[in-house]
Amino acid sequence: MKTETISERYSELDKWTTRAAVEAMWEGQLAAVASVHSEIAAIAEAADAAAERLLSGGRLIYAGAGTSGRLAVQDGVELGPTFGWPSERLGYAIAGGMNALSKSAELAEDDPNAARADLSTLNVQPKDVVLGVAASGRTPYTVAVLDIATTTGALTIGISNNRPSEVLDSASIGICAETGAEIVAGSTRMKAGTAQKVILNLFSTATMIRCGHVYKGLMVDMVISNEKLRRRAETMIARLTETSPADAAFALDAAGGDIKTGVLCALGASASDAKDLLAQTHGVLRDAITQLAVNTETLSEAHDRRIS
Repeated sequence: MKTETISERYSELDKWTTRAAVEAMWEGQLAAVASVHSEIAAIAEAADAAAERLLSGGRLIYAGAGTSGRLAVQDGVELGPTFGWPSERLGYAIAGGMNALSKSAELAEDDPNAARADLSTLNVQPKDVVLGVAASGRTPYTVAVLDIATTTGALTIGISNNRPSEVLDSASIGICAETGAEIVAGSTRMKAGTAQKVILNLFSTATMIRCGHVYKGLMVDMVISNEKLRRRAETMIARLTETSPADAAFALDAAGGDIKTGVLCALGASASDAKDLLAQTHGVLRDAITQLAVNTETLSEAHDRRIS
C-alpha cells in the first residue's frame, strides 16, 4: 500500500527545524487536496445516484474504522444543522461502535462479524445509500459492510486512498484519491484523511443540492437553532424575495421558523398553501416558487374573466 510506504525524503524529519517540517506537511496537504481532482466525475456520479435513492425515502449510512470512521461520522452529523437532513434518515456502522469516536478501538477494524451485526441492526434496504471509507482500501470491517450492503441492493460507495483495493471492488461506485506515502509514515490522519474529508464534503454537499436543500447557493433547509441563524434566515428570505427585513421576519414567523415556507409566504402564499406546494414539489423550493407563480397567474386570469 502506497499510504504505508516509508519515504526516504522524510527519514530525518525529527532533525529538521519545526518550520521546515510544518512547511513539508503543508505541501503534503496541498498534494492531498489536488489528488481529489481526478475523482470529480466519480464523486458527481455518486452524488447523482445517491440523491435518486434518498429522494425515494432512503437513508444515508456512513461506515468506517479509525480515522476514516471518525471523518465519516463528522460528515454525517453536519447534514442536520446545515441542510435539515433528518436524523432518522442517517445511520452509522463504525468499527468498535460510536465509543470509538473518542477512544481508539483498533482491533475492531479486523472484525467482519461485527460489520454483519451492525448492518443487521441497521436493517439496510435497497433504497439506502451506504458509504464506506478506508484509507488502506482493505479494512475488513469496512469491506464487509460494503459487501453485505451490496447484496441487499443498496447503493454502495467506496472511498479509498489506494488502488487497487477491496473497498473499491466491493462498492457500486469507487472513489480513490491516491495520496501516496505520508510524511509521518503510516499516519493516514494526514494526507489520506485530508483527501477523505474533501471527498466527503464534495459528495454530501452535491447530494444535498440534488435533493433540493440548496436554492440560489443558500442553505434553505438550515435549522434555526440560535439568534445568529435566525438573523441569517431572515436575510435569506429578504434576499430571495426582495422584501424588507421586517417583512422577511414576519414571513418567517408565519412559517413557524421554516425558511422555505417563509420564502413562499413572503411571496404571497399562506403558510398552509406554502406547505402544500412544498409537499407537491418534494421540497424543492425552485419548483414550488414556479408553481406558486403559475397558481397566482391562473387565479388572476380567472378574476379578469369574471369581471369582464
